[in-house]
Amino acid sequence: MDREDMIERFASFFRNYADDRGSEVYINKLKDLLTVIPKRSLTIEWTHLNSYDPELAEELLNNPEEAIEAAEDAIQIVLREPPIEKKEEFKVHARFYNLPKTLLVKELGSEHINRFIQVDGIVTRVSEVKPFVQKAVFVCKDCGNEMIRLQKPYENLIKPARCDACGSRNIDLDVEKSRFINFQSFRLQDRPESLKGGQMPRFVDAILLDDMVDSALPGDRVLITGILRVILEQRDKKPIFKKVLEVNHIEQLSKEIEELDISPEDEQKIRELARRKDVIETIVDSIAPAIWGMKDVKMGIALALFGGVQRTLPDGTKLRGESHVLLVGDPGVAKSQLLRYVANLAPRAIYTSGKSSSAAGLTAAAVRDEFTGSWVLEAGVLVLADGGFAMIDEFDKMSDRDRSAIHEALEQQTISISKAGITATLNARTTVIAAANPKYGRFNRHKSLPEQLDLPPTLLSRFDLIFLLLDEPDEKLDSNIAEHILKVRRGEAEAVTPKIPYDLLKKYIAYSRKNIQPVLSREAMEEIKRYYVRMRKGFRRSGEDEGVQPIPITARQLEALIRLSEAHARMRLSETVTREDARAAIRLVEDMIRKIAVDEEGTLDVSILEVGTSSRKINKIDRLVSIVKALEDEGEHGAPVDRILEEAAKQGINKAEARRLLEELSAKSRIYEPRAGFYRVLG
Repeated sequence: MDREDMIERFASFFRNYADDRGSEVYINKLKDLLTVIPKRSLTIEWTHLNSYDPELAEELLNNPEEAIEAAEDAIQIVLREPPIEKKEEFKVHARFYNLPKTLLVKELGSEHINRFIQVDGIVTRVSEVKPFVQKAVFVCKDCGNEMIRLQKPYENLIKPARCDACGSRNIDLDVEKSRFINFQSFRLQDRPESLKGGQMPRFVDAILLDDMVDSALPGDRVLITGILRVILEQRDKKPIFKKVLEVNHIEQLSKEIEELDISPEDEQKIRELARRKDVIETIVDSIAPAIWGMKDVKMGIALALFGGVQRTLPDGTKLRGESHVLLVGDPGVAKSQLLRYVANLAPRAIYTSGKSSSAAGLTAAAVRDEFTGSWVLEAGVLVLADGGFAMIDEFDKMSDRDRSAIHEALEQQTISISKAGITATLNARTTVIAAANPKYGRFNRHKSLPEQLDLPPTLLSRFDLIFLLLDEPDEKLDSNIAEHILKVRRGEAEAVTPKIPYDLLKKYIAYSRKNIQPVLSREAMEEIKRYYVRMRKGFRRSGEDEGVQPIPITARQLEALIRLSEAHARMRLSETVTREDARAAIRLVEDMIRKIAVDEEGTLDVSILEVGTSSRKINKIDRLVSIVKALEDEGEHGAPVDRILEEAAKQGINKAEARRLLEELSAKSRIYEPRAGFYRVLG
């Protein structure tokens, strides 16, 4: 098909194509373009072109460069005709979308070179916007002759070797007369959920030009149409080429996790399931059936999978709906197994290990791009899992850099990065389900949780639910677990078959998150409020422990109760959070506090989670520091240990505890020993 024929056919398509209501789709689109000046692109649906002129639509797929140029020439013809009659030059790009076949990045091969294709993936890095010289005008310094060279964004600069007129080599680019447009490169990678176990995610570099720059951020899921180009790898002279995608159209896919195809039959099954009286128990039992017991843990994970409702207040403040869950426990209690199962069950999830994460790691990093040589942003796990779930194993073994950045991701749901001159904030609206081991191998019941975890207390307090999984001998329990494992290994169907089929449960979660936005009922509000006030009131103390008071629950746990109550209602596909939902959430949170936030004398104290030390211990430390300060001048080298212990005993701190606290204070550099047996306060 020659160029003139293509232009005429495209012009005919733009003039005459009408929808079912008889509206001239593309004439109207062109009229709209003239009123919105920044937009210089006409979006054309391939299926419309195919229904009007199948031969032309096929030509676009096989010979895209000429077809797109012909379409743009046809647009100029139509713009000058009635009813538009645009007199001055107005450059409009032809952007085609909705092709018949969508490819994954890993499916791109040599058969697609110079073909028009549609690719689905996730953006992992984006470069800065730079000027690209589309039409380069070179001037001969000796005779003034001008030479025009059209440039390709994926090739090296094409420059005349010598002047066409006089043969001089003294040639320079005239920036004033050349035409520049915006250029941006980004990297497109396979979506994590599109990969089967063990597959490597492939990536392809892509180019955005002119009005399409800045239309994608790291972590965005996009559908791209474009021409697959190849460029010779410069590093070696082997005949091997690198793939580059010249983007024609980019479309943001839904940020929600509900991209699963839910048919009317599926919806009917989901609704039938929700009507069952025991739907919540059934869902909990269907999570990781190969792992025996752990009802509370599975309930907590189920609540995290369904999630609460994100609210945006009139002043723009966002209240997160995601509940984060942390599993802490002895080795061999199936923490990783549970995480692996949930990573497959969640509609959009990424599994990673805190220890093996590097470079972009869990958050984001600035890296140098091989394609442009400039610094670019590369998204980490929490950004890639935006709108989904991040399963982080070995959570206690993260690098310090990731650990500090993850604070922001858990609460504010963003990741801010300032590196290599790049300052950016990326979205990380992610539910985190993490697993961690105690610092010294096994859990010691006589020590508090923060003492045994290599995690800052501020990070611990951001988890709505923390489950302690202890491996303790118990004859009946051990017998049940052993029998269950043996049945699983033998392949007995009832031991591993979930009550709800795997695919249906996945769709049930996705459907619920998309369609159900539960609201707190009056009864649920009263229940949560009564519990919160009762807990706060019941532990007010006076007398010897004046100072920092033990606080059994804070507003952070109150927020957690609301989120978990909403998630419980979502499990039933209910639009209203009932008193029973609130009670289920209260039971889980109260169990957690009673297990991990109890001080030396059995009092509930959330300071253990928030600060890492109980209020009672903070008060004793303060008293001990005051004693050291008061006795500093008694001895030549500071306060003698015997006198410190004597004074501490008078204030109700026994000798063994006082010695231990002195060692802790010395390790934290609040006091120091000028000589053995003497202490001074630092600073």
